[in-house]
Amino acid sequence: MTPILNYVVSKWQALSTSDHASVVSINLFVALLCACIVIGHLLEETRWMNESITALLIGMFAGIVILLVSRGKSSHLLLFSEDTFFIYLLPPIIFNAGFQVKKKQFFVNFMTIMLFGAIGTLVSCFIISLGAFQFFKKMDVGSLDIADILAIGAIFAATDSVCTLQILSQDETPLLYSLVFGEGVVNDATSVVLFNAIQSIDLSNIDARVAIHFLGSFFYLFSTSTLLGVFVGLLSAYIIRKLYFGRHSTDREVALMILMAYLSYMLAELLDLSGILTVFFCGIVMSHYTWHNVTESSRVTTKHAFATLSFISESFIFVYVGMDALDIEKWSFVSDSPGTSVAVSAMLLGLVMVGRAAFVFPLSFLSNLAKKSADEKITFREQVIIWWAGLMRGAVSIALAYHQFTRAGHTQLRGNAMMITSTVTVVLFSTMVFGLLTKPLIKCLIPHPKLTTSMLSDPATPKSFSVPLLGSAQDSELDLDSLHVPRPTSIRAFLATPTHTVHRYWRKFDDAFMRPMFGGRGFVPFVPGSPTERGGH
Repeated sequence: MTPILNYVVSKWQALSTSDHASVVSINLFVALLCACIVIGHLLEETRWMNESITALLIGMFAGIVILLVSRGKSSHLLLFSEDTFFIYLLPPIIFNAGFQVKKKQFFVNFMTIMLFGAIGTLVSCFIISLGAFQFFKKMDVGSLDIADILAIGAIFAATDSVCTLQILSQDETPLLYSLVFGEGVVNDATSVVLFNAIQSIDLSNIDARVAIHFLGSFFYLFSTSTLLGVFVGLLSAYIIRKLYFGRHSTDREVALMILMAYLSYMLAELLDLSGILTVFFCGIVMSHYTWHNVTESSRVTTKHAFATLSFISESFIFVYVGMDALDIEKWSFVSDSPGTSVAVSAMLLGLVMVGRAAFVFPLSFLSNLAKKSADEKITFREQVIIWWAGLMRGAVSIALAYHQFTRAGHTQLRGNAMMITSTVTVVLFSTMVFGLLTKPLIKCLIPHPKLTTSMLSDPATPKSFSVPLLGSAQDSELDLDSLHVPRPTSIRAFLATPTHTVHRYWRKFDDAFMRPMFGGRGFVPFVPGSPTERGGH
């Protein structure tokens, strides 16, 4: 095996043109991705390992081999700029999260999810930034300004929901699964919006005006990015519903869905908005309207195509992170002070744990105050699991760190190199250690999951709340008109059952105005060649 690798690497280094070198590198990288899929499948039954940890380990192993063969010159097969993460890899991951989200379960826990995902991310970012500012003054970490400190808060406030959901079980712990996934996708979007807001303001002189401007920028980016995603999603639904591409070619409607989803992201980047938030809400709107307007074969194709692109992008990122963990260029800047590098990584990991605890337990207490049923409340043991499961950091943290501290994948500043190596260290440690211990922790704290209403109800009935947050098919709509939902007579009564009431009013508006124009389940008229389901009325 070693002679073959020596030959491949020597040929790669001897090639005079970058095109041939790229071909060789891409071939080897694709082989590593195939190895991730095969090994991940073989380890599926263990429930300890998952695709993220497998890809990290394979990337680290490949980096060690390349280091040995190249005699310590490089550990990479590919070198690309931080824009590659944002333009090509993150959009499929975030769009699929919005496209596959089960809307009913998302909105049943909507208030708690928004508390954790939005307010919690702000709290975590503030604590991490404040702690980094205090500790970095006492450490020799290089030249970092206030914008870098705030960016560190946004970078390490972003959780890795994908790795967590590969360990949690939606059958055994449906409430935890719902809350962790919902918080994860909102958290990723909020972290990116925070990061963009930090880049857009002048932090040389911080005062009340700058703080107000920062909050204004945050809410402006959040609202406009959301509206853009909703607009592109509705536009795709309207076009496909009116033109019926399925009469002649299902390939066209599939291609249009994929391209318009990507268009929403690129439009947001063009307008200096948050592409992550835009493409997430575009995915939600497309799953609610556009997906029901295409033919049955196109539904199957798009669902699996989006999931496959997301899986490949996630694996690609973690393989690269595994190799980048051994990058000689970045470690050479911190090799003279390894103790400082370890201290910075440990300090950031501790701040991540403190920052998450600072909002999980208080916000869970507030959420429980608004719930009357004991079965709907989040127990202390479940709060511990939510806190622990959200400690993992992944793709978004890596992408934001590269965007802030590198240029074209390289850095010549000691402080920036230390932040990159610390981010990689935190991602590796949190993914492998916390990820491996999450399953045993759940078994220890919740040996016998309590049977909730959503677990006992019949999944075949339309009134059931048992549809999981993620599943193999898009969720059917719940007929809330047939349920008795009392009108709230006061603010306190509204807070007691906010989700059901808001969902009821939204369904009435959706059925009366939105679906007749943009389509959706039950609102696609039958015409020859239309995407109406066979036998549907």
